[in-house]
Amino acid sequence: MISLGTEEYEKKLLDRVSDAIIDGIANIIEKVRPGYKKKNKAKIDERKLMFYALNRSPAGVVGLFLVILFIFFGIFGPYVARYPYNYFPVFENPSTYFLPPGSPGFPLGTDHYGRDLLSLLLCGARTSFVISILVIALGVPLGIILGLIAGYYGGAVDETIMRVTDIFLSFPALILAIAFSTALPDRMTGFILAHPTAQKLFLALFALSPREVLNLGRLLSVIVAMVIVWWPGYARIVRGSTLVEKENVYVEAARALGLSPIKIMFKHILPNIIGPILVYITLDFGSVVIMEAGLSYLGLGATPPIADWGRIVYDGSQYFPERWWVVMFPGFVVFLVALGWNLLGDSLRDILDPKMRRSIEFRLKKKTQEVTESA
Repeated sequence: MISLGTEEYEKKLLDRVSDAIIDGIANIIEKVRPGYKKKNKAKIDERKLMFYALNRSPAGVVGLFLVILFIFFGIFGPYVARYPYNYFPVFENPSTYFLPPGSPGFPLGTDHYGRDLLSLLLCGARTSFVISILVIALGVPLGIILGLIAGYYGGAVDETIMRVTDIFLSFPALILAIAFSTALPDRMTGFILAHPTAQKLFLALFALSPREVLNLGRLLSVIVAMVIVWWPGYARIVRGSTLVEKENVYVEAARALGLSPIKIMFKHILPNIIGPILVYITLDFGSVVIMEAGLSYLGLGATPPIADWGRIVYDGSQYFPERWWVVMFPGFVVFLVALGWNLLGDSLRDILDPKMRRSIEFRLKKKTQEVTESA
């Protein structure tokens, strides 16, 4: 029988699943770095508690499920699709032209080339996934670094970085992205043609055939344009948080110990402001997917036969509303992906708030104690 002073939590099925995943990852790291579990027991327990809080948020669980689906199909979509993205059945069988949903072999119908819409959506997940990963991976670190430098050093350095940031923020993000996406394709194509290694890398990332090498320039121009648009927001957020954190005692102590500004910024300040940044990143994944689809809809992104959700919607819009499924299904997929990232981001905002998370932990402990006491 458990005493009233127990530290155990009442666990749901999802709690046991998350515990198994975290323990499994810890065991793998333990084999590579012996002693890891013992040294980092508090961190491992803290991660478990964070998942306990997430598992009790219905919106967070739904968001996590949608995000996992997006990541899975973003990685494996082209390989589980029944037909390749560049297969045009209409040239072999004209009867495949705009088959409605539910047709034999085509559960979501076909487009004007007779291509299976479900296969196109699965292949398009890879395009959206890679672009969103690259934009976040390149734009966020740039904004974080500039924000840390501006907030920590202040003075002329801060003024210069923030005025440049203000220039970028003064333009609507979509307009600025359109401008760069229009100006960059030829330069990106030239870069790809001059670097065979880059060709192979991006063809593999987007799961494209070598025949699409000339179309890579438009995809890369969208990525570069969105990176240019994305970093200023992070620079401003990080700069504001750094201005607050650098006045704390632990920063003064680090300076007194003679630590370099780089170590202070990245080993002391950044870990203490990472929570809001992670929430912002999670919310931004959905925004990146929407903007990328918007640019492709405007004809600035992927070009046929490359599968892209925004381009599929544009092609289908020429035949809407008679061929409604070519617009509705890819549009609904974009909506679900953006919704998933936003639900997950909202839940992370609560989970990363220590007061909110501790209140959830207290309720879990108290409930276990009440059950034990009644027994």
